[in-house]
Amino acid sequence: MKQWLTKLAYITLAIALMSASVNMFLAPHNIAAGGITGLSIILESLFTFDRGLVILISNIIILLVTLISLERQVFFNTVIGALLLPLFIMLIPHITLVSDTMLSMIVGSVIFGIAVSILYYNKASSGGTSIPPLVLKKYFNLNTSIGLFITDGIVVLLCLLVFSIDAFFFAMLSIFITSATMSYIESGLNKKKMVHIISDKSAEISDDIMTNLEKGVTIVPVIGAYKQKDMHMLIVTLDFRKYQQLLAIVNNHDKDAFMITDTVTDVHGKGFSYDSGTV
Repeated sequence: MKQWLTKLAYITLAIALMSASVNMFLAPHNIAAGGITGLSIILESLFTFDRGLVILISNIIILLVTLISLERQVFFNTVIGALLLPLFIMLIPHITLVSDTMLSMIVGSVIFGIAVSILYYNKASSGGTSIPPLVLKKYFNLNTSIGLFITDGIVVLLCLLVFSIDAFFFAMLSIFITSATMSYIESGLNKKKMVHIISDKSAEISDDIMTNLEKGVTIVPVIGAYKQKDMHMLIVTLDFRKYQQLLAIVNNHDKDAFMITDTVTDVHGKGFSYDSGTV
């Protein structure tokens, strides 16, 4: 129950940020930066349809797609977001918080990207065109930021028919900033350390890593070129927070150990991938 309430709090926060981004930064300057929110801005301008009502009807359709294509848990999380988004769109004031169009677009796009990243990190969605990227990721392993760029690009093209050419390019730039923000957050949250260790105490270091850090170790036979000596190189991949513990283990056994450390952003397999239940 505590875990579910925590996830609900994150989803609510994300929806609130997304709604504020639309109502206070993007919509006041006619920046329809893709998605159902962008479509609602366009329809509101054309037919004076209520923005929140457009999102609600669209999300009902999207929920049916989610039920068919994605996991049941994602569907339930999408239900929450899909209902909260039109509610927050109606409740949050429709005001112009920043008068400068460029600055408002940049701030709004960054906030929107943060909001969508929070939703994706919690395997949730606000409905709308944030669902197709999840479907593309599941079936084609396409990065969610790229998927969002493609689906939102279709909506942005409608800007040419409704708003000015300036609004169109502002919308395109907004999508790029949103995608860049998401990509940065996505990579930052998933960064790992891959460490290569060469030491005469490789057996002791390996045992210590598996026992105390509970991480797997790969042992690779190597030959030192200078002395033509057979040795073992250890390869271990771990979270940033455990890296200092690894350094302490290595130094405890061999202060002269040779280490090479790389930062990696995409790790799959047991203990790291989505399928294993960890991130």
